[in-house]
Amino acid sequence: MAKNNKNMPQRSSRQLREISDYYKLNTKAVDDLVNASPENTPEVPREELEKYRSKSGIHLPRWLKAVLLKAWFAGAACFFIFWGLGLYLTNLLDMMLVFGLALGLVTDLLVNNIFRFAARVPGENDSWMMFPQKGMAAFFLNILYAFFLLFCVYFLYQGINLAITSVTGQVDSVPVGVEPILFGLFYMGFDLLFLSMKHLALRILSDARAKVREENGK
Repeated sequence: MAKNNKNMPQRSSRQLREISDYYKLNTKAVDDLVNASPENTPEVPREELEKYRSKSGIHLPRWLKAVLLKAWFAGAACFFIFWGLGLYLTNLLDMMLVFGLALGLVTDLLVNNIFRFAARVPGENDSWMMFPQKGMAAFFLNILYAFFLLFCVYFLYQGINLAITSVTGQVDSVPVGVEPILFGLFYMGFDLLFLSMKHLALRILSDARAKVREENGK
């Protein structure tokens, strides 16, 4: 053992000091990482974050991803609930009750959580959700909102079929039946319509508050 110690290279005091400073620096970096929180973390520009984002061969804009996500899940719910249970739930009110409940659960538990998971920064995709908050209140509101959208789609189908039958005169048939693709598009369309109305109302309210503050400041 003594022989091995003699063969080891002797380090100068300067080299030992550099090694000590290096480990102190890395220890501080680890401490900063462990103690990091949203309050003491500096804000990073979005352009800087984009540099480190993984790139894929096919790049779709965020709005297109959101539209496809909403339409796909609404169409899937139509396929499994409206078509899958159509032979068992022959009463329209029973079907609407089960269908609306399923759409609300899909929105709250699947669609909204996918939006949150896919967000590069917290809250980035909140604009695509009618009720982006988590909790029981948002859970029940999403179910009620799903019923509202379902009834809008139902009356849209009724209006389309009524218009077609009034032109063709064939009142003994249903020209446009409920199927997953068209239902998903109709459901997504109403959802985006009411989301845009929500954002417009919030923008008008924000502008009004800013104007009041400006007048009070004068």
